[in-house]
Amino acid sequence: MAGRERGPGHGRTAKAAHNRVEGDRKFVTALARGLDVLRAFQPHEGLLGNQEIAERTGLPKPTVSRLTYTLCTLGYLTHVTRLGKYQLAPGAITLGYAALANLGVRHAAHGFMEQAAEALSAQVGLGVLYRNSALYVDVSRGSATYRIQLDIGSRIPLAATAMGRALLVAMPEAQREARYAGFAERHPAEWPVLHEALEAAVEEYREYGFVTSTGEWRGDVHAVGVPLVAADGSGLFAFNCGGPPHQFPPERLRDEIGPAIAALARQVEDLLSGRRLPGTSGDWLAVAQARGGGKTGGRPPARKAG
Repeated sequence: MAGRERGPGHGRTAKAAHNRVEGDRKFVTALARGLDVLRAFQPHEGLLGNQEIAERTGLPKPTVSRLTYTLCTLGYLTHVTRLGKYQLAPGAITLGYAALANLGVRHAAHGFMEQAAEALSAQVGLGVLYRNSALYVDVSRGSATYRIQLDIGSRIPLAATAMGRALLVAMPEAQREARYAGFAERHPAEWPVLHEALEAAVEEYREYGFVTSTGEWRGDVHAVGVPLVAADGSGLFAFNCGGPPHQFPPERLRDEIGPAIAALARQVEDLLSGRRLPGTSGDWLAVAQARGGGKTGGRPPARKAG
């Protein structure tokens, strides 16, 4: 399935990235391979052996053995002798927390996300583009009874998820077409149907200001996604919100959830651009209701993709 570009497929992605810079004298291949080893570890999959790392990265097992030894020596991995496997050590964890601590969008958005999650009784996530995935950098769960098992550091596919599609529709057209070419190369049999769905997402964003995914990634998840191009130049982000189909049917996504998350994104955009003062996140719900004619959300004006 094209929507599951994760796990072992990371090895193909890493190789492709390394091949693109082959011949670049400034590119340090050994460093890139070491980082690939660290990226092989996923949330809820904390222990990996050399063979598993080799399969995920596409690197030869002897190379992986040298890299894991080096990373252990530097304090980025810990060897669990009893199991013969490795886990991320505090040295690696501090890098991740340092990155999150300096992510301005995350700080600006968190208060709005908490309010939205509570008001909608649904999980709200914030993600960033990472290779062929959307990478979660924040999650708010509010009082939602159904919780998707995704947390900070989780990666989900671009093509089939609401968050991933939100990132795609906000890209400049040339960049989006380059992504399409990659999808077509990796999933030739599925590409015609996938391409049609992605083009529909572009039109959906132009008309409504958000995109949806109704079971294309996981049958038990319906969600909306809204992109945010950070005014501070820190990159392309996306919000998502969703849950099980019986609680999030397509009409609720369209009429309530989508407009509410689009309003959230606009409030964060205003804060980052200086049009809004810090610490004034308390009126998110009022803004969403005002634009939605009394509902939690409202249909936003059409916005151009790219």
